[in-house]
Amino acid sequence: MDFGLTLLTHGVMTRDDDGDCVLQHLSPQEMRPVESAVRAEELGFHSVWFSDHVVTERVTGAGEHPANTSGKRAYPDRPVLLDIPTTMGAIAGRTSTLRFSPSVYIAPYRHPLITAHEFATLDVLSGGRVTLGVGVGWEKGEFAAMGASFEHRGSVTEECIQIYKLAWTEPWIDFHGRFFDIENVSMDPKPVQDPHPPIWYGGVTPVAARRAARHCDGFYPMFLDAHSVPETFDPLREQIAREGERIGRDLGGFALGGFCQVRVTEDAEHDPRFKGRRPLLTGTSEQILEDLQHFADFGYDHVTVHLDCPTGSASEWSEQLERFAAEVLPEARAIRSASVL
Repeated sequence: MDFGLTLLTHGVMTRDDDGDCVLQHLSPQEMRPVESAVRAEELGFHSVWFSDHVVTERVTGAGEHPANTSGKRAYPDRPVLLDIPTTMGAIAGRTSTLRFSPSVYIAPYRHPLITAHEFATLDVLSGGRVTLGVGVGWEKGEFAAMGASFEHRGSVTEECIQIYKLAWTEPWIDFHGRFFDIENVSMDPKPVQDPHPPIWYGGVTPVAARRAARHCDGFYPMFLDAHSVPETFDPLREQIAREGERIGRDLGGFALGGFCQVRVTEDAEHDPRFKGRRPLLTGTSEQILEDLQHFADFGYDHVTVHLDCPTGSASEWSEQLERFAAEVLPEARAIRSASVL
């Protein structure tokens, strides 16, 4: 099993008294993404991952936020949000084996040729270490500010993915779709990875799973709800398998990855935030290893670690990072996932 690490480019993740995901403010100086990525590589992580927004609304509509079943907004007012491609470029120059990916890039409010160009460049400069995690986004006000259609974001994303692959693999780009009309232009350099950087689709709905099966190399649901389990999204794995069969696609090598809240602690059962019920991937190293095996049994071969730090401090995040790397990571990397697609 591979392990990614969510860096602090949007702040520190904590849980409130209801167990909902919330982010605490950090300054760019406290985030230290390049230094943290260098340390993640030293500790043996497979990859580093970055949350994505360009702007956030003053007020989020009730029930919109996908991390919390209550719909409570996870972001504070005026959060500091570092740009993903810029940050990845800085990290590429200081690391040699570490991979990196958005978690996930909001595709439909960016022109796909710009995205394809950014990530092809990053793949070249890093020697082929890019994964492109993409998704449709969820914040209506952000789409309005960007001048993009929230209503059609799923269909736009599907065309974006097709254009990425054309730009990365074809000498000339010709695409005539519902939302984009591109003809007789080239984009070079091509990425280092053959045929192109892996594309993972982030989502938690049946339509997202089917879209991943049609166009992507992996599916990446979010397990940030305090009581979500691998069974929660197993119907989506079944959707992927059925869609692959419908279109005649061999899904051998298709990846399943989870974006998960993690905390190493001896006091999980007594944490008042969880009302006496231990969340998955929160607890002692032995409990977390058992939970990771449970993920593997459902076909997951990757977990991105999003560290839960009740103090909301960068120092606690660093402590949790070192503890997970020392107590969990060595044995966890030996876990083998079941073949379920």
